[in-house]
Amino acid sequence: MEKKLNLSFDEKWEKIIACDEKYDGLFYTAVKTTGIYCRPSCRSRKPKRINVEFYDDRKQVENAGFRPCKRCQPEVEHSPHAGLVRDVISFLINHYKQKLVLRDIAAHVGVSPFYLERLFKRETSETPRTYLEKIRVDKAACLLRSSGLTNLEICYEAGFQSPSNFYKIFQRLKHCSPNEYRAGEGKEL
Repeated sequence: MEKKLNLSFDEKWEKIIACDEKYDGLFYTAVKTTGIYCRPSCRSRKPKRINVEFYDDRKQVENAGFRPCKRCQPEVEHSPHAGLVRDVISFLINHYKQKLVLRDIAAHVGVSPFYLERLFKRETSETPRTYLEKIRVDKAACLLRSSGLTNLEICYEAGFQSPSNFYKIFQRLKHCSPNEYRAGEGKEL
């Protein structure tokens, strides 16, 4: 199974600032000054950016000499299916540009499509498709802020198959159009 995520330091930083639970278990935030590591969703006070290091797995961060946070308890698995869900999320993050169907995702983790959809929804309250849409919109939002690409180029770079689908999903998740988001007029909830 894949473990390494294709996320930049800035993208990971955004996830910890937002306390994004979707990325729990996929990477860990270590604070050099305190010697503590946390989940991306930890609600503790955020460290200075220069004091942060990111690690892809728990063994790696513990071997570097960091201890688990007592508040978010990153060393505790909260569900017997957490590993499978984490593998699916990792697969979605690493393959968001490709045209993915449930059958391919299920084959990657070795379960039936029906079982995967039911289990994933129970664990995350979302289907793999809606989760993938959020990942793609997050990538598009990052590109809108940091690149000079056109909306059409960003649409395809983020893995959307059509511009109309891109605009519809972006509007639904970000509550503004890509142009409004780029101009800083968007309201993120």
